[in-house]
Amino acid sequence: MRIICIICLFVFSGWGCGDDGMPAASPRGHNPTSSHGHDPASPPGYDLTSPRKFLMSEALHEISGITFIRPNDDTLYAIEDEDGKLFYFKPGSGKLAYAKFGKHGDYEDVTVVDGNYLVVLRSDGSLFSFPADEIRRGGKIKHVDESLNVLPPGEYEGLYGDGGPDVYALCKNCKQDDQRDEVSVYKLNRRKDGHFAVTSHFTVDVSHINLPEEQRKKKFHPSCLARHPITREWYIISSVNKVLLILDDHWKLKSAYSLKPLLFKQPEGLAFDSKGNMYVSNEGGQGIANVLYFPYKP
Repeated sequence: MRIICIICLFVFSGWGCGDDGMPAASPRGHNPTSSHGHDPASPPGYDLTSPRKFLMSEALHEISGITFIRPNDDTLYAIEDEDGKLFYFKPGSGKLAYAKFGKHGDYEDVTVVDGNYLVVLRSDGSLFSFPADEIRRGGKIKHVDESLNVLPPGEYEGLYGDGGPDVYALCKNCKQDDQRDEVSVYKLNRRKDGHFAVTSHFTVDVSHINLPEEQRKKKFHPSCLARHPITREWYIISSVNKVLLILDDHWKLKSAYSLKPLLFKQPEGLAFDSKGNMYVSNEGGQGIANVLYFPYKP
């Protein structure tokens, strides 16, 4: 099978940018702010003002989701939201390769299940899964399991799996949600036949985020999520609202951090490596897409 590689230049700047995963009941009135941690503008262990920046090639101008197959921390997997291609590269290496998994579509996120299967989320709530071993051979992936419209009607952009058979899908825009107060999360399980089924649904309370007035005017539309491998906290980013939320392991909101638009132009992807280092991908828009690297220093 022919391996198709696209050569691109990754330019980096200096340092500039319950155990079961179910939510516990949380009292109203909790008022998370951005004052948690050593730096009031950043979560504990990170400096959101000083990332290392990797510029993407035109092939990933619409980069919309990223992930690692942990514990392998040197290769980042990424999708763009148009062509049904999964890209993979070592940040800073200057080399980019891809494998084709699907037709033209609006693909929004990518994650890992069962240790060796990648799962891609399409915005209509469809999931596409395939073995990582086929990706490394390049070309077109032969075995793709499709779970079409497995989620309720809505617009979805966030997907995360801890490596086992379960994934969590985050709804960006669902009619049943009042997205000034809550957003929906769906837990799905990958069955033996490779298809996914919804096993539970719950909502995350976002009604008490303490943010500048301009950000509070907009409904909360999350664009990506990931789980910190060390603290086990959930991280959610909203590109529209320019905010990072941190929730505990029971999905209770702990803190919120405003994101600077000059650095976070259109954050659509979020991933952690096994050491807790954080990566955020930004779509290019009118400029150049990038991946921002934030080292974890607990």
